Amino acid sequence: MLEDSGVRISMDGKGRYADNIFVERLWRTVKYEEVYLKAYGNATEARRELGEYFRFYNNHRPHQALC
Repeated sequence: MLEDSGVRISMDGKGRYADNIFVERLWRTVKYEEVYLKAYGNATEARRELGEYFRFYNNHRPHQALC
């Protein structure tokens, strides 16, 4: 379907571990620093709290590569 639409698939090879490593690390961090520490009351609250976390993550959280 992607190829029929002219989309180029950018994987280096089937099942290559590095393809999703950055996204996997991000979600691991989000889960351990935010999600597992809170009990959201509903989806609206979760969406709001995760939005606040991503603002913190992108603007204030010290990243290892920048230290």
